[in-house]
Amino acid sequence: MFDEKGLRRMADTKTTVLTVLIGFGLALALVFSALSLVGSDEADARVGTYGKLKELRVRADSSMTGYSRDEFRHWSDAQDNGWRLPSGTPDPGSCDARDAALIRDGKRVRVGSGCYVSRGRWFDPYTGNVYYSPSDIDVDHMVPLAEAWRTGASRWSAAKRERFANAPLDVLSVEDNANQSKGDRSPESWKPPRTAYHCTYAKKWINVKYRWKLTATRVEKH
Repeated sequence: MFDEKGLRRMADTKTTVLTVLIGFGLALALVFSALSLVGSDEADARVGTYGKLKELRVRADSSMTGYSRDEFRHWSDAQDNGWRLPSGTPDPGSCDARDAALIRDGKRVRVGSGCYVSRGRWFDPYTGNVYYSPSDIDVDHMVPLAEAWRTGASRWSAAKRERFANAPLDVLSVEDNANQSKGDRSPESWKPPRTAYHCTYAKKWINVKYRWKLTATRVEKH
C-alpha cells in the first residue's frame, strides 16, 4: 500500500508526464503545419508561366454591361493594399497605390509631404525611353480594368475589385502615350512597342490572370 505522500508523488509524476506529452504533441503539430506550408509554397513555385497559362480557363469575354472604372476603386491607400514603402519615405500614410508605384519603379525619386512625387528617373519598359517628370508617366494596370471586368471581375465584390486595382503585382509605371495606346486591349491585339519586352509582358499578363482566376479567350491563350 502507498502512503499519502507516495500517492501524491505518483499523481505529480503523472501530471508532469501528461504535460510533457501534450507539449510534445503540440510541437509536432506545429512542425507538420510548417512543413505543409513550405510544401505548398514549393508546389506553387513549381507552377511556372507555362503551367499557369495551361490552367487559365478558356471562355468568351462577358458583356461590358454595367462597367465603369468607378467600379474599381483605384489609387487607394498603399499600405492597406500590400505596398512596402522605402524607409524614410516622408508621410508614408499619405501614399496611395499610384504614388507607391512611382516610388517603386523610379530611381532617385523625390517625395515631399503628402507623398507628393515631384521628380525622379523612370525607365519605361514599353518604349525603352527614360523620363524625369511624373507627369510623363501613367501607372498602367497590366490587365486593364475593362479586360478584368469582362473576364470575371464583373462578378466580384466591390472590395475585391478595389484590391485588384491597387495590388503591386498588377500595376506598372510606363510612358503615358504608350499606356493610352494600349487602352483595354489584350496581348493578341496590342504589345509594347519595345519588342525586347514582349516576353516579360506576356509573363506578367499570365501571372495576373492566374492569380485572380480571370479567364482568357481561346485566341488570347493560344
